[in-house]
Amino acid sequence: MENTPAISHRLHVRRGEIPAASTRAGRVYRGVAKSIPLKHVELGTFPIKRFRPLLDDDVWSDLETTLGRLAAAMRGHVVWNVNSTARGGGVAEMLASLIPYSRGAGIDERWAVIEGTPDFFEVTKRLHTFLHGVQPDGAALTEDDRREYEAAMARNSAALLEQIRPADIAILHDPQTAGLIPELRAHGVRTIWRSHIGVDEPNQLVRDAWGFLLPYIGRADAVVFSRQKHVWDGLERSRVEIIPPCIDPFATKNQDLTDESVSAILKAAKILPCKDGAATFKHHDRTRGRVARHARLDDATLPYEAQIVLQVSRWDRLKDPIGVMQGFAEHVAPRTDAWLVLAGPAATSVNDDPEQPEILHELAAQREGMPAALRERIVVAQLPMEDTDENAAIVNALQRRADVVVQKSIAEGFGLTVAEAMWKAKPVVAGRVGGIEDQLEHGKSGLLVDDPRDLPAFGDAVVSLLTDGMKAKTIGRAARRRVVRFFITPCHLVTQGRLLTDLVST
Repeated sequence: MENTPAISHRLHVRRGEIPAASTRAGRVYRGVAKSIPLKHVELGTFPIKRFRPLLDDDVWSDLETTLGRLAAAMRGHVVWNVNSTARGGGVAEMLASLIPYSRGAGIDERWAVIEGTPDFFEVTKRLHTFLHGVQPDGAALTEDDRREYEAAMARNSAALLEQIRPADIAILHDPQTAGLIPELRAHGVRTIWRSHIGVDEPNQLVRDAWGFLLPYIGRADAVVFSRQKHVWDGLERSRVEIIPPCIDPFATKNQDLTDESVSAILKAAKILPCKDGAATFKHHDRTRGRVARHARLDDATLPYEAQIVLQVSRWDRLKDPIGVMQGFAEHVAPRTDAWLVLAGPAATSVNDDPEQPEILHELAAQREGMPAALRERIVVAQLPMEDTDENAAIVNALQRRADVVVQKSIAEGFGLTVAEAMWKAKPVVAGRVGGIEDQLEHGKSGLLVDDPRDLPAFGDAVVSLLTDGMKAKTIGRAARRRVVRFFITPCHLVTQGRLLTDLVST
């Protein structure tokens, strides 16, 4: 893999023919007699010494020691991360930040992206929503779904096994990759399956999804969850590890920005009126980038001095953007002069989520049905995705410009947008679901709504922060202190590093 210094990752697509049969370490496996566009996201290296000013001495020593031991244990072998998309969503963002630090510490860590048909991604989207306890449009999981899923897994396993060697480690992320486990393990690859989603109180839908996935996941060497409550029955507890996700304070999305830079970026993206000044930001390697593409806002215009309530997320029903809009319209707008910004990726820009255009259409219809004076205070912003760093800079500027950040998810694995806002010392209102509850201490570092569908309670929490500036600042400062202690990159690198070292040693 090319060792490029820049943070901006790019897709390198190999499209060669996969032989009908190949040998690896004395084994023979059947491949697919046609090309498969297995993608590799090529990343540079980042020095871990960047974190030294943020860490206490004991934490810094632990980080150096753990990564040094892992580098020695993995010499001559590769840590592979495999997921279903190179951009869009917290998993892709986390990998783009974590992997370069491992590489900078001398660990050969790489990132591959599987491919699938639209039918495959329809199946995995259904699995995703089932694992949150939600049933989309009355759909059920069928044997045809399993056949579609396993066919995609067979093609991707064959492509991966052309490059992965015995004793390498494969970290497989979320339901889209679980079916790779049996074939990779059969060829001597150590496998870790990582779940970034889950629910605290599973219903029959969740049990159905796990019934679908357990034949594959049960064969992994280790299984990682974001929180203890998401661990599923039927898994051997000695193979389960809890590793909360994290954010990188030095990533483009989280780097410090002056007020002037925030305004310039939002103006260049046409989120604020007028284009004024140099809309620049720093890549992770400290080189300069520029915001040149525009967000799509349709007929909305956000005033320069507006008080802003912001939710940033994929256009996903589980993030409940329609509920956020309704809660703002009924319980925030009548009591304040604030504006709502719902921001997410441009429609159809995220390959593994075919539901997004439909949700955007529903949002547009709901907004259009509101009185003009209310409608103009609601902005639905589709952010450009052609350049991931440019997108991250726009999100960073939006979060820093917001007065209150919300994440009114109905279900949530962890919710890294909460940690991002906390790092920026922003007061957050969020549903008491999943890993959001692990991040926010209610009344201290954020406000939690016990039932995210309770729109009056959601509105009351938001209004309390919009109308009490001292309360908002106090909560924001506490939020930043908490995220530094528990949810930045070194915390993750240490815990995962120990797991990988133990796995290699067994």
